[in-house]
Parts: sequence; structure tokens; C-alpha cells
Amino acid sequence: MSDLLARRRALLGPNVPLFYKEPVHILRGEGVWLWDAQGKRYLDCYNNVAHVGHCHPRVVEAISRQAATLNTHTRYLHDGILEYAERLTAKMAPSLSTLLLTCTGSEANDVALRMAEAMTGKRGIIATDATYHGNTALVSQLSRSNIPQVGFGLDSYIRHIPAPDSYRSPDPAGTAFAAHLQAAIDDLEAAGHGFAALVLCPFFVNEGFPDLPKGWLAQAEAVVRAAGGLLICDEVQPGFGRLGQDYWGYARQGLSPDIVTLGKPMANGHPVGGVVTRPDVMAAFRDAFRYFNTFAGNPVSCAAALAVLDVLEAEALPDRAARVGAYAQERLAELMSRHACIGDVRGAGMLFGAELVTSRDTKAPDTALATAVFNEMRQRGFLLSSLGRHKNTLKIRPPLPFEEAHADQLFEALDSVLTRLAPS
Repeated sequence: MSDLLARRRALLGPNVPLFYKEPVHILRGEGVWLWDAQGKRYLDCYNNVAHVGHCHPRVVEAISRQAATLNTHTRYLHDGILEYAERLTAKMAPSLSTLLLTCTGSEANDVALRMAEAMTGKRGIIATDATYHGNTALVSQLSRSNIPQVGFGLDSYIRHIPAPDSYRSPDPAGTAFAAHLQAAIDDLEAAGHGFAALVLCPFFVNEGFPDLPKGWLAQAEAVVRAAGGLLICDEVQPGFGRLGQDYWGYARQGLSPDIVTLGKPMANGHPVGGVVTRPDVMAAFRDAFRYFNTFAGNPVSCAAALAVLDVLEAEALPDRAARVGAYAQERLAELMSRHACIGDVRGAGMLFGAELVTSRDTKAPDTALATAVFNEMRQRGFLLSSLGRHKNTLKIRPPLPFEEAHADQLFEALDSVLTRLAPS
């Protein structure tokens, strides 16, 4: 392991991130399981990249078959990208009928911001102060979890508003959030940038997925419309049925976004991202920018993405996410009844977790405990992480084939770890 880490530092440079105090050297995956170089098996409770399970046979076969037939770019005609666009947009609101494929979610969000500029003629962008949307030069300026040290002055176009926190700062109707949004719009207009778009994850995953009722963002959406801006919904984490019967996070909130951005789970690990939008927005972007991506939308990528849609439907994975997610919430609530360090439990579908605190009375975040917990769970063969403004919310986001029996194994281990690290 030490030799591997030394080679990594020498060849890839410093500060290349790794999970866990003791990194995991993974060699093989299948379904919800991963195996390391020593043959130890891990239950993957984190990975939304392998959305339909690691190395799903149907996806592997589709990639192999297409790679053995043809792979090229979209300046030649091929059917795969059109079939995928038809099937994907059929799962969205009727107005969202055009697709641009990228290779990553970062690229998708970068394109979405340029679409907003093309439509509005303005550059001001608003995001929350506890978010992450990617790592291009522009998109990285939205992040408050990994604040870039340099940025070509692009940060001048960005304004951040307080992320919702249903646990510490309840805002039942989203009124305060909408007021912060209006103030940021006014500031952008006064600075001469104007207001182009609000970009957010409709489930606020990186913000700690606060418990927000449907319609909570209605006032914010109204503010965006009144100001002439666009609403961009980043579905990289909540999308593709992860939340259950609501196939998209924006649908769960009852939103009508102008642009939806996609990434990680689209092709089960094959590098595919995308932007879905209205025809007029796409036309404005195509007129304003000469955009071409050599690898995006290639036949192999489209075959992988189509296979993911096939598996989601054939195995009814959004229904499973709803069922297993409800069961996980019950198990988490039971753990909360016995562990005082759990201040709150929340989530939906196959995205759930617990916020760890030093005291339920003060609600003081226990970041150190959360870090210790997910590292101890890694030692016991369970992969999860933490997030939120204080990095004290355990993030459990497994591949969708995750079952109740897997949840039982996870929570029995978590019970033991919490008992050892934070005895009540």
C-alpha cells in the first residue's frame, strides 16, 4: 500500500483525493459488492456511479457489443444517440425535449451556465453556500465545499445564498430562501452582471439533503421567473429513480426547470453526462456557441446509457429504491432511539443518512465522530461517507440493487460502531 501511494504521489502529483484514512485498493466489483487487493469484500453503500450495480451484465454486454462494431463521434450519423435522446426525454416534462451529451457532469453544468447566458444575455449565477456542481473553471466557482484558490475572476459573477437546513434553521415554506435569492439577484443587477440563472440540486444532497416538503422551492422558482432568469436543476445525484417513484429530484419538488443537468449514473460508470432543455434554449446556445465534444454521444457511450435505462425498467429499480429506502428510514429511526449522538435522520429512496451531534439540545455538529464512524465502517467492510456544511451527516447512497438484507448488515455494523465510538 505504501509503495502504491508513493507511486501515486510521484506520478499524479500532490493533493489527489482519496477516500478514508486507510485508502481502499479495489480490484473487482459485482452488484453492490467490491473486493480489494487482499480479497476483502465491501458492501458499497456510497456509489451512485454504478447506479444499477457494479459490472451489471446487461451494461457490460452492451458496451462490448457496440465497441466491437463501431465507435466514432457525432459528426457522423448514428442511431444510438437519437434513440437515447428519445427515451431519456420521454421521462421528463414535455418541454424538456432536447439533449446535449457531454462526458461529465462538470461539463454539463458548464454548458448549462452558457445556455443561461445565451438566453438572458446576462452572466450572474446564484448557488447555495454549501454546494458542489463540478470542476471546470467556471463551475468550480459555485463550490463552497472545495473553494478554488484561483479562478480568472469568474467568481465575480457568482453569488451564494444560505443552503436550507431543516434541522437547525427551519424555513417551512421556503420563504427565507426565496428572500435570500431575491437579495442576491438585486446584488447581481446592481453590480452590472444581471441575473442569468439559479443552479441547484433539487434534493440539496451536498448540503446534507435537508427534509423539505414538496413545493418548498415554489417561492424561489417564482422569484427566478419574475427576474427573467433560468432555473437549472442538477440531477447528478437524485436523478434516474434514486429517490423512488419520483424519477427526478425536480419532480419530487414540483419544479419546472428550464435546464436539467446529468452525469455520474447515466451509463453505470462509462463517462457520460448530459444537458436536457427546451428547444428554444438549445437553439439559443447553438447560435451563441460553437460547441463540439469529440467523445460525447459516441455509439459506445450511448449503448451503455441505453442499457442503464433498460435495467432500471426491467428490474423496477426505482420501486426498489422506494421500498428499501423506507425500510432504511425505519432502521435509522430505531438507531436514533438508542444513540444520543444521532440528532436527525432523513433522506428519500436510496439516499439516506443521519446527522451526528455532540448534543441534541445544542445540535452542535460532531464532525470528528462522523469521520471516525465512516473510517471504522470501512475497516468493517462497509463503504459510506459524510457531507453537509459541517461534514457531520452520514451519506448512504448505495447502488440501486441494494436490498433490505444489505440494509440490515449495514445498520447492525453501524449500531456496533456507534456503541463503541459514542457510548450513550
